[in-house]
Formats: sequence, C-alpha cells, structure tokens
Amino acid sequence: MFKKVTAINDKWTQESMEQQIGDRESRYFGGVRDPLSGVAWPNHTGTAQYLAAWAAALVNPLSRYYRDLVLLEQLHVAMDFMLRFQHDDGTISPGWTNYHSPPDTAFVVVGLTNILTLLERQTWQPLMPVAGQIRTFLERTIPAMLSGGVHTPNHRWVLTAALGSLYRIFALESLQSRAGEWLQEGMDITPDGEWTERSNGIYNTVSDIMLYYAAQDLSRPELLEPVRQNLGMMKYLVHPDGEVVTDYSGRQDFGSVYSLADYYLCYKLMAEHDGDPEFAALADLAGGSITHPGSLPNQIMLGFLLYPQMQASSVQPGQLPERYRKVINGMWGRQELLGRIGQDGYGGPVRHSKQHTEFGAQVVRVRSGATSVSVMTEASSLFSLRHGRAKLLGVQLASSFEPGLITMDSLAEMETGFRLESVAEKGYYGTIPADKLPSRSGFPCSPWYLLPHGERALTHSQVSGVSVQVSENDAGWDLHFIAPSPVDVLTQIVLLFGSEGRLEGSALTPVPGMNGAAFWTNGTLRYSSGEDWMELDQGCHEHHLADIRGMSYPDGCQKVIVTLITPLDYTLRIRLS
Repeated sequence: MFKKVTAINDKWTQESMEQQIGDRESRYFGGVRDPLSGVAWPNHTGTAQYLAAWAAALVNPLSRYYRDLVLLEQLHVAMDFMLRFQHDDGTISPGWTNYHSPPDTAFVVVGLTNILTLLERQTWQPLMPVAGQIRTFLERTIPAMLSGGVHTPNHRWVLTAALGSLYRIFALESLQSRAGEWLQEGMDITPDGEWTERSNGIYNTVSDIMLYYAAQDLSRPELLEPVRQNLGMMKYLVHPDGEVVTDYSGRQDFGSVYSLADYYLCYKLMAEHDGDPEFAALADLAGGSITHPGSLPNQIMLGFLLYPQMQASSVQPGQLPERYRKVINGMWGRQELLGRIGQDGYGGPVRHSKQHTEFGAQVVRVRSGATSVSVMTEASSLFSLRHGRAKLLGVQLASSFEPGLITMDSLAEMETGFRLESVAEKGYYGTIPADKLPSRSGFPCSPWYLLPHGERALTHSQVSGVSVQVSENDAGWDLHFIAPSPVDVLTQIVLLFGSEGRLEGSALTPVPGMNGAAFWTNGTLRYSSGEDWMELDQGCHEHHLADIRGMSYPDGCQKVIVTLITPLDYTLRIRLS
C-alpha cells in the first residue's frame, strides 16, 4: 500500500505543481489554482492540501520528488502565499464562504502541524526555512484558536484537534484549557455510532480523525471511544461495490458517490491501536478505493510517514459481514430528547447552521450478497435498493397537503420488514386578541411583520397520516402505501433510478418540461444494468400533476412518477433478477 500511495501522491504532486500560479505580478502568486474557480485559496481543500502532498513527496525516499530542489522552491513560494493570505487576526478565508474563519483555519492548523512535525524529523537542512515559515503561520493562529467559534457540530472537534496540535508544538496550557472547554459540551454521537450530521461520505471522517489527533495530543484516550463507535457502524453502511451509503446525509454528500477512501488512515491507525481485525478488513476495503492522497486531515502519505505502525500490518484482517439486517439507532430515545426542546434553555436559535433534529433518526440496512437495501426515516427518500449494477437510488413520497416532500417520522420493526409512518398537521390561524395587539401610535400602517402571530388561535386543523409497510419476500420487496385521509390529496411516488441503466415499459410517458422524468401509468416496469435487473408492478396515473409545490426533483438520474389521490391503498412490488 505504501508504494501505491507514493505513486498516487507523486502523480498528484506533478499535476498540482503545474497549477501553481507563477506570475509574480499576480496577487495569488504561489498559490495553487482551485479547479472549480480558477483562483488560489489558502484553505484545507485549496493550496494547504497541496503543501501536504509536496512535503510528503520531498521526504519520502521512494518518491521521484525526494529532495527535489524545484519542488522545494515551489513549496517555499506556496508557504509565502499562505502567509500573505493569513489575516492579521491569524485566520484564513476559503474565498467562497466563511470569511476570517476559525474552523477553516483549524483544518489548516491540523494539517500544517503534521507537516511541521514531519519536516523537523528530517536531517536535510534545506527543509528548515520552510519549516520556519510553517511555524510562523501556526504561531499567528493561536489567538484565533483560543477565541474562535464554530458553525457546525463537527467544527468543535476540528478546533479541539487544532488546539491539541498547537499544544504539541508550543506547549501553552491555555491551548489545552480551551480544548477542554469544547470537550465539556460532550460527544454528539448515538450509541450505534452516528454523528449529528449523518454524513457518511464526508464529515464522519472529519470527526473521527480529528478526535484521534486530539486523543493523542491532549492525552485523552477516552476520545477514541466515539471514533470506535462510528468506524464500527460504517461496516453496515457500504454497498457491495464499496460505495458508501449517502442516501440520508444531512450535509453536501447527500446522494453523491463516495467510497471509504478517506476512512483509510483512521481505520489503519485504529486497527493497529486496538488490534481489531474488523478495522483491519475495513482498512483494506478502503485502501482498494484510494485514488487520491486524501483530504488534508486524512492525508494518507503524511500518515504513512508520521506513523510507523501504518506499515506494520500486525493485525490480520477479519471477515466483513455480507448478510445482515441492522436497525441503526433502533434503541435510541430520540423522541424523548426532542421533547426537551424549549425546556431548561434548550432549543435556542442556531445561527448560520441548523438544529439537526434528525440526529439519531432510525435507519435500516439490509444486505444479502450483492443486494443492498436502505430504509430511512427523516430523509428525502424512504427506501433505496442496489441489486448488483441495477440501482433504485431512492423512493420519494410527496403530496399537496403540507405541501411537498413527505419524510417518515418513525419506524417499527416487524417480522417480515418495517413499518414507516408520517403524520403532518396543517390548519389556519384566527384573530389576535385585542390585548395582545401592539400599539400603532406613530405608525402610518400596521405591518404584518410587526404583529404577534404566535397569539393567533389554530382553527380548522387537518391531520394527514401516511404509512408505508416495507416487506421482504422470496422474489424481492413490497412497499405498501396507505393514506386514508384527508380525501382528494394529490400524492405522488417518485422512483429514482441510476442514469446508467435502461428503463423499459409500455406505459411510460415523458413528463413535459421535466428532464429525465416519465409518468408510469400502468403495468410493469423493468430497469436493467448489465445482467442485473428489477421489475416493478404496478403503475398508476390518477392525476396529471408532475411538479408538486415544495418538492425537489434531483438531476442526474431517471425519474419515474406514480400519481395517486387519497384515500390511497397502493402496493409497489419489486422483483429481482
């Protein structure tokens, strides 16, 4: 694996060296162009991540850039860029968001402290000026790391890791103390190992590796326990082809394709630390999908060079499960915790982020060889199925009641499958009592936005309940949808199929104005990819409304729409090859 990662890091080094801005008249001289914007940024997905690849190549004896003076000069110039783009308060700005950002600076701090540690272990003196530049950058960040705040839940652990990394370098007790202030908030992880943001593609790997570093640098071994929990959970959240389940993510990896590659460093380190055969097997699985040196905190080449145990392979990989039925967060008391919102000071505003009330929602994973199924609550899709290369990426439910997307509130396990339920209430709001009306003296009118709308009494309330029974059988899966009232609610089921496969059915009618979408009016539908296929019964077309207000229809897939009107009692049957 060391040779494979060396080759990948060298390739990436060569390509990124060519993207460094060499125009000395440019404000961005020395930075590496971002492939999307064409502008160089100093953040951890910008120039800073290339610093890690270049530094690792320079000190790796197997690299073709080992002690390469041209690359060394480019590294030196890139650090000049980093220092110029560091604000007077010690922070950096990614350029498209989060200006003067402590958390984005913290990402860079964690990466640069690792680079500094690596460079200072070397005996090659030409590296020392660059090490000096890095030390200067890091020292400037200390005030921001001691005082700075966050936006998202994982940012807390990024700042904690940055404070620990700086403590390792500068040994200031204030850094350790500030890290303790973040840690006293407690870990936002369920017993089954799910972090707040439910981000299997991106932010799990951030929280995991950051807490690994924090445990090491702050001498807090208890911080490895949530890392173990999440890494253990992930064995149930990988499809047979190695793709990570992102169907219900609360962040930008939702519905996108990710592998376990960014988990590799943490799995390998924890496998050696714990002597865990399962983690070793997952590290092997992650290693097979590596095509990139890794994001800055998870930079794999740096990991190999900093941690000798990465090459030890002292733990024999175990066998990963290929057949299971796992309810994640099945025993978690989520409703009790949600009931506390508004009590004892809980539930205040979360500015520039959100409360993430979907934290701890139940997810079911069923695996049987090459067939992989997800059943989800609090997600835009309630069901997804992979059968070999044939992919039903999602099943969405929408109606004109709320209006828009219906997400499932609860899940109950049954002998043959699972029962999902969703309840929504919608009514109207009466007059404001006279003694609650604000004074209008001095105002030429009565603006709507100055009225105390919370004082209006609810009238004519209506409740809409929907249940979906998801059942497995010998042939495949059944989804039974029931919605008894209110009557005459326009409803639709949206089936999302992979764009790479072929849809066949005599009753498919293209939807005008909606790209890649078709009504399925009756009969059987067949979707195939390669030799794998699934057949679905029974199409239905009770109304012609394709675009329900409040519903988002994803691009990059084939959309099949079943239209229904309440009261509904409809079964979708899926047979598998």
